[in-house]
Order: sequence, then C-alpha cells, then structure tokens
Amino acid sequence: MSAATALIVVDAQDSFRQRASWDPAIAGAYLERQQALIDGAKAKGLPVVQILHVEAEGIFSLASGHVRTVEGLSLAPDVTFHKPSHSALVGTGLLVWLIQNRIGRVIVSGIRTEQCCETTTRHASDLGFAVDYVTEATLTFDMTDRHGRVFTVDEIKARTELVLHERFARIATVEEALEAA
Repeated sequence: MSAATALIVVDAQDSFRQRASWDPAIAGAYLERQQALIDGAKAKGLPVVQILHVEAEGIFSLASGHVRTVEGLSLAPDVTFHKPSHSALVGTGLLVWLIQNRIGRVIVSGIRTEQCCETTTRHASDLGFAVDYVTEATLTFDMTDRHGRVFTVDEIKARTELVLHERFARIATVEEALEAA
C-alpha cells in the first residue's frame, strides 16, 4: 500500500447528543480537538471520510433526523459512508474507497473511543493499514460494568491507548498525526 493518508471521522453525529450520557463539558474539549484535526487534514489536502452509524429504529435511524454531523462540528467530508456495525470497514464501501484512492495510512477519530473508533482501528490494522489513533479527538462517556464499577472517561481512554499502542496503532496527538501525513 502507498503512504497516502486519509482522516476517518467515526460517528461524530447528533444521535449521541440525544442520550442522557451527553455531557457538554466533556464534548466541548472533544469538539475542539476534532475540529483542529479536520481543519488540519483539509489544510494538508488529506481526504476526510465521514462515517455515520445507522440503525433501523431509534436515534440512529435515518428517519430520526439525528444521523448528521454533530452540532458544534464543521465537517465537509470528501466521502460519507453509513455503517451498520462497530467497524467502519464492515458493511460500507470504505475499504474499496481506501484501496481505490491508494490510501495506506488512516487517522482514526470520532465517537466512541472504546467502541467504534477502537474497533475500526483494530480492523484497519489487521487489513494492513498503518493507523494513527488520535485519542484526544475521540469522545466517550462514563460506563458502569456488570459489577457496578464506574469507569470514567479518562480510565476508558487510558485503557484504549494501552491495548492499541504498538499493537494496532500509533497513539498520536492531533499535531503528531498531521505532521506525519
């Protein structure tokens, strides 16, 4: 594969704002870093890929009107794909698009850190793509496990970095990811 790079923005959609877990204070920092990454990618001429999660019913259905770029983010993607599962590479045309555009490296960002962003990262790595995972340009929410333990956003992000670093991706800041492009 070539060294061409694309930015993938996973599930940065208004559907998440409809959930009780949405925290504007946490989301604000994410939106600022995600916007910096998008703007930097556009300035470098990198293609920006928007991935939107779509389900048959509920706030992730097209009929809900929430499957659109999340409020507070300005995004004019080069291409958009709808995904039905956790990986942006399953059930979409993304893989074909990456190959046709001679992309060998992807920068992964978006919502949710430990779910669709992490799954897309692992999948892309397994397919042979070099991956930069930009944790600061991902968003997640506190979670409670089956034993009742609450995992904070910071703990979830640290765990994701632990399992991805030097196995599936290079963990990078916005600036590091753009510098390598």
